[in-house]
Amino acid sequence: MRKTPQPARARLVGVIASPAALDQAARLRRPPDLFELRLDALRGSLGKVAGTIPRLGAPLILTARHPREGGNGELSAGARRDLLLRFLAHAAFVDLDLRSIRQFKPLLAKLRRQQIGLIVSSHHFSATPSTEELRRLARSAEIFRPAIFKIATRTATADQLARLVSFFTESDCAALPIAAMGMGKLGRASRRQLDRLGSALTYVSLGEANAEGQPSLSQLRRARRAYTI
Repeated sequence: MRKTPQPARARLVGVIASPAALDQAARLRRPPDLFELRLDALRGSLGKVAGTIPRLGAPLILTARHPREGGNGELSAGARRDLLLRFLAHAAFVDLDLRSIRQFKPLLAKLRRQQIGLIVSSHHFSATPSTEELRRLARSAEIFRPAIFKIATRTATADQLARLVSFFTESDCAALPIAAMGMGKLGRASRRQLDRLGSALTYVSLGEANAEGQPSLSQLRRARRAYTI
C-alpha cells in the first residue's frame, strides 16, 4: 500500500532581534536551519552584529522592517536599504515587505545578480484577511519572483486560524512556497499546525518571543518530536 506523501518539513528560522539573542545564537550547538537578522531592531549594535556573524552556524535572512509591518523605529526606505546593503555579502535571503517593495528596485536587481533569495512578506496585526484577499496578496508578491511568500496574520479566533490554514492548504506551494503563521491567542497553535502542514519557514524565538504566540526553538523542536512517527 502506497503511503501518502508527507509535506516538506519547514525550515526553522531563529529570530535575532536583540544583542542578547545574538549572543545566544552564537552559542547554539544545534542551530536552526536559518537565522533572521532583524537589522531594524539591531541598528544600535551593528558593530557587534558584524563581529558575531562569523560565529553564527546557519545561513542568514536579512530583514529591515517597515514601521507599519512591525519594524523597530520609524526608519525610512533609504535607511532600511542601507542596513540591508551593509550586510548583503552575508545574506542567503533578504526579506522585503510587500507594501514597500517597489521602493527597492535597485536592490532587487542586485539580489538577482548575486543569486540571493528573496522573501516577500506581509503582516496583518489586527485580523486575518479574507481568503480572497490572502490570495490577492500572494498574487501581488508573485510578481517579484520570490523564493518564498511570508504571510503573518492575527489569529485570535478559531475562524481566523481556519481561514489562514485554508488559504495555505489551498495554495500551490510548489509554484510559490509560502511561509504562513499566526499571531495572538492562537498564534502558537497556528505555527505548530502550519509547521506540520509544510509551511516553508517556521519562525522561532531565541529567548523572549518577538511576536505574540511565537514558540521558542526548543518548544518547536519538542512539538515536532511529539508528532513525528
